[in-house]
Amino acid sequence: MPITGAHSITDILATDESAILAEWIRLLSGGDEARINRREVETQCADVLRALRAATATGAFGDIKAGNFDALRNLLGAISRSRALQGFSPSETATFVLSLKEPLFARLRQHHGKNADALSRDTWALTELIDQLVLNTIEEYQKGREEVIRRQQEEIGELSTPVVKLWQGILALPLIGTLDSSRTQVVMENLLQAIVDHGAEIAVIDITGVPTVDTLVAQHLLKTVAAARLMGADCIISGIRPQIAQTMVHLGIELTVVSKATLADAFALALTRIGRMVVPARPARAAIGPAA
Repeated sequence: MPITGAHSITDILATDESAILAEWIRLLSGGDEARINRREVETQCADVLRALRAATATGAFGDIKAGNFDALRNLLGAISRSRALQGFSPSETATFVLSLKEPLFARLRQHHGKNADALSRDTWALTELIDQLVLNTIEEYQKGREEVIRRQQEEIGELSTPVVKLWQGILALPLIGTLDSSRTQVVMENLLQAIVDHGAEIAVIDITGVPTVDTLVAQHLLKTVAAARLMGADCIISGIRPQIAQTMVHLGIELTVVSKATLADAFALALTRIGRMVVPARPARAAIGPAA
């Protein structure tokens, strides 16, 4: 349903846009917007006012989901997502739009003078409009924050599962933290790609940093081992601590793969399998006793 009083508000936006813009920028200059370049704030405010004037030019703005508000919604969405990336809080982002009320209400009072009925009508209409815009702004901000969090989680997941080349044909995959289905997928993809890139024959999966191994974690490990075998690489699991070994026995978990207590032991075994061994570069010097 169109909001009544639309013509008065449209007229005010058309005739007093410069004054409203100046007052809006002044109100924002001393708040959280100080973290943003002043020129950027001025540009954003001018663009929003221009889009608001264009959206309300039809004289009916009861629903900001209507097509005449597309440009304004897109603009506020871009501003909200930008503030989400810059670390603004939801209330700080909402304040950007809410602070527009004061200069608009001041122009309404000047426009209607002593006509209380018209002033009340248009004030309510404008309040509903601004509130809708604020809700839309918060929704877009939340989408931006969720996107930032999702991207950060993906980056953390990739950084926490590095594949290290220990030797020609030998890779190591040190795991830290809890293994779940989504992370196992990242682990598997990283390992398989590294096997292809390096032509690896053996992959050592070190679980020293995994706090506990239950049936689900064991299944994830076995899936990774099976995928690596399909790529032509054998796997060795290292880092099984005594407490984890006892837990696995109690749960009846069997890892159908060779395991070693430490990464060093697993590396030594991997070298043996590819026909390599580590020897001292030179004989150790004999201890020199006291002179006779």
